[in-house]
Amino acid sequence: MQTALFRGVAVVLALAATMPVNVQAAPLIRQQTRCGWIDNPTPANWWLTDGYGEWIIGVQGGRQAEGMDNLPDFSSSWVETNGHYGYGCGCITADVDVHEKRFVRIYSVKQKKISACKHDKALPPRG
Repeated sequence: MQTALFRGVAVVLALAATMPVNVQAAPLIRQQTRCGWIDNPTPANWWLTDGYGEWIIGVQGGRQAEGMDNLPDFSSSWVETNGHYGYGCGCITADVDVHEKRFVRIYSVKQKKISACKHDKALPPRG
């Protein structure tokens, strides 16, 4: 009887070993305020770079964070690198997917002067 049980368990384990495993981490959404360089180099492409890397806000033809209408007119402190497109400095309070490093929903944005990001040693330098 134990031999039959052992064979049954062995068959189940062998079958389980051949099955594809699709383990995907559940999104880890947290409300956070992230400060750094806010880039908009081309239409509908937005991201924020802080001391922890690049966080996607929106991708042309792809995902856009909810609340994009909360982004201010950055013209008062904006560096143009491609026509009116370029970068600025600011803080975004939003729900953030920590695993994918992307903004999910934007609640508020506070624009800062370019000099604030230039002098922040945690941020990568800009030209």
